[in-house]
Amino acid sequence: MNKLNYFFRAGVLATIAIISFACSSPVETYQGPVKDKSFYGPQAQVYELPSVPGKIYYVSPDADVNADGLSIETPTTIEVAISKVVSGDAIVMRGGVYRTGNLTFNQGITIQPYRDEQPVLNGTLIAADWSKTADGAWVTKWDYLFPGAPESWWNRQHEEKFTPLHRFNNDGIFVDGKFLESVASKKDVVEGTYFVDYNTKEIYIGTDPTGKTVEITAFRKAIMRTIADVHGKKSDGRGPVIKGLIITQYPDTMVHIDGYYPQKVSSETEHGKDVIGTVFENCTFSKCFRIGVFAIGDSMVMRNCKIIDTNTEGLYLVASSDVLLERNIFANNNIERWTGFYPSSVKIFNQTHRVVCRNNLIIDQPNSNGLWYDVGNRDGVFVNNWVENIGNVQKFKEKEQIWSNFSGFFYEISSHAICAGNVFLNCEQGAFVLNSANVQLWNNTFVNSTASFGRNSRGDGNDHFGWHINTAPGVDARENHILKNNLFYMQKDLSRNSWSAWQPADMCERLNKSTLTAENNNFYVYEADELENGLILWSPAKAEKCTDTLSTPEELTALYPEFSTESKLFKGISTPFLTNVSANDFSLNAESAGKLKAAILPEEIIKVMNVSDKKASFVGAYMPE
Repeated sequence: MNKLNYFFRAGVLATIAIISFACSSPVETYQGPVKDKSFYGPQAQVYELPSVPGKIYYVSPDADVNADGLSIETPTTIEVAISKVVSGDAIVMRGGVYRTGNLTFNQGITIQPYRDEQPVLNGTLIAADWSKTADGAWVTKWDYLFPGAPESWWNRQHEEKFTPLHRFNNDGIFVDGKFLESVASKKDVVEGTYFVDYNTKEIYIGTDPTGKTVEITAFRKAIMRTIADVHGKKSDGRGPVIKGLIITQYPDTMVHIDGYYPQKVSSETEHGKDVIGTVFENCTFSKCFRIGVFAIGDSMVMRNCKIIDTNTEGLYLVASSDVLLERNIFANNNIERWTGFYPSSVKIFNQTHRVVCRNNLIIDQPNSNGLWYDVGNRDGVFVNNWVENIGNVQKFKEKEQIWSNFSGFFYEISSHAICAGNVFLNCEQGAFVLNSANVQLWNNTFVNSTASFGRNSRGDGNDHFGWHINTAPGVDARENHILKNNLFYMQKDLSRNSWSAWQPADMCERLNKSTLTAENNNFYVYEADELENGLILWSPAKAEKCTDTLSTPEELTALYPEFSTESKLFKGISTPFLTNVSANDFSLNAESAGKLKAAILPEEIIKVMNVSDKKASFVGAYMPE
């Protein structure tokens, strides 16, 4: 592709992205993160036949493989339809369970349900032939096995005692829809567990299968949008439009949108161009032992989907630009509780640009990060999301504890991002900015959750992950962060600092200026009378380990006169400060709002938050009524 054609197409795509961002949200004016959880995830639909320039193929689970599929009366199989479709065609699926997988194509097609019927792609087959062993387990022969291994960088010496090697195999065994946990040997098999003997191709379970439905994984993937030649066709460069499907119970990546995966520092003109414009709407992806959806490609949209019960990542987005994620549910990643593996329900990775995440529900992640931008990303936007129950809040109470296991919003070795108008509720760490530059946190509400800015010497020498660190701002350039108009609320049984600016003691002389360029108009409400662990953990400081614990906003002002001049701390409150904490209504009541002075939102924050008042100023994620 010559440069003129590339930049023309890039301009068109950018225009489409801007139009989508401005017009697709049903909330015309800013109202803050939506508390009603029915707002998120798949919505009931009655689908009209798709308006496409090509053919429509009809498929059903029990179709005749020899049928042409060109009418509702003569459906064909999904496998036949996938082999026939060309760019601009559509597949309309009748309801029911399709036990199939590895559906591979390279054309820009539409896949959707017929009317209000519910098609389900299921990666298992039913296992009905079981024999009881002398040890009281049950065994069956099985030909479709998926052995696996950890990545080469996984620290086996340290982690194996927490995550035994058999957990990295990808087989899934389900009894009445509930997955069993693997064990190391036949003798370890008990109720609720299984063992795979890869030498004899036998599977042992400890649950009596009598009268139950036992399903075992048999297909590695559900859908593969490849960039290679397939079915006698070359890739047309267009992403699929996939609507209304349930995709469940696969051992590996369930949906894979392929493309060039940079293994070096790469310009945005070099990647994300193989498959453009993929759309997922009203889909559910569940019960997967690796990745729910893996995608490379610019201008992707994921809207009103639900990704739940995945293992390494729910959504893994790589080297893509101008992407929109909105009104989705991301829940319960790392179902096998792997350690040393950096799980995240949403991972935005490897030199993405302008990935917008807004109005999503990120919830119930006891063993995983919520959403993580990692490795060379730019211009990320994380706005108006509801983030709840990330990690273990009680585990993260110790004084001077910085490095949490899991965070709701994590921005690492990247630059330029806005995190604004979000609710972080009961998060081990709400927002974490690490070895990055130019990140702005505006108008977030942190309830029993913290924010943190960290930097260290990673990047001075060789790195465990090679070239990754070269995509980051340099060690001396991890600064220019902003923290304004945020509300921190800590209930009585928690004693945590609200936020921290951290660096190691041995870098105190070298990095002797604040990593923040602006901090003010932040408000702290503690139900407790005293702050056992202080309010702010601050570095660089003229103190032991280069870190000082500050107990009031005024102490920060004493160090940096331009900081915290309008911030306030309220302790031991006897009257409600927020409207109704027990009902998750975190808006400020009228009396409380009158005690606070907020900064006027800058134009770029007003734009991404979709605030209609161009001179708006308020604290936290909700505008006072």
